[in-house]
Amino acid sequence: MRRYADQVEVRRGWVPDAGMEGPEQFLWHGRLWKVRAVLAHWVETGPWWTRTPGDRDDTRPGSRGEVATVGDLLTERELWRVEAGRRMPPSRLDADDAQDDGDISGVFDLSFDWSDGRWQLVGCTD
Repeated sequence: MRRYADQVEVRRGWVPDAGMEGPEQFLWHGRLWKVRAVLAHWVETGPWWTRTPGDRDDTRPGSRGEVATVGDLLTERELWRVEAGRRMPPSRLDADDAQDDGDISGVFDLSFDWSDGRWQLVGCTD
């Protein structure tokens, strides 16, 4: 899988495979990709173990005296591994593409960062 950090525009909608709202389409490098299937969905948190109390700007006491930070919760990002495809315009098909009817597909990792509300394409296998 190739790694990226490209900002993408995502249209969210109901994802029947996941039973929840998620990415339905995304625009990457000026091309519209339609999600065909959700292969995986998970949430990652930031590296909370590398922070020191001096790094925290908003602290609250924990249940056993430890300090929890609101910032730790805001560094979560939601990841979606999806199979997506797009149609190649007939004018751009060559002999090899014509056999595939102009259909291009791949597996993509899309990330939604809860701290800034932005989507990124972080991985791609095509």
